[in-house]
Amino acid sequence: MTIKRVDHIAIVVENLDVALATYRDAMGIALDHVAEIPEQGVKAAFLPVSDSEIELLEPLDPESGIGRYLAKRGEGLHHICLEVDDIEAALAELKARGVALIDEAPKRGAHGRIAFIHPKGAHGALIELVERT
Repeated sequence: MTIKRVDHIAIVVENLDVALATYRDAMGIALDHVAEIPEQGVKAAFLPVSDSEIELLEPLDPESGIGRYLAKRGEGLHHICLEVDDIEAALAELKARGVALIDEAPKRGAHGRIAFIHPKGAHGALIELVERT
C-alpha cells in the first residue's frame, strides 16, 4: 500500500457558517465549495491548504454518525484522510495484516471512493482512505 499524501483533515462543527467565519474569514483560508453528502449525513465545506484540505463537517441529522459524534464529543478533530492509488488493494493489505477496519469495501465519498480504518486499528485515530476519482 502506498500513501500518496494527507488528503484532508476533517473537523466536526455545530454550525458550518459559524465555523467558516473562523476558518475562511478570520484565518483567511479560501473556501473552495460546500456540498451536502446525504450518504454520510453531512454538509461539508472544503478549504484547500497547499496540496491538502481542511474539511468542515456539519451533521444534517442529529441521528447520523457525525450527529451522534458531535453530541457525544463536541466540536473538534474527527478524522485524517490519506489518499491511496488503489483502495481495494489497500483494504485487502490492511485486513491481511490484522488492522481493524470499519469498512471492508469502499463506498462513495465527496471526492471518490472511501473507507475507514477503525480507531482501534490506528492507535485511537479515525483514519479515512480515499481513492480520488
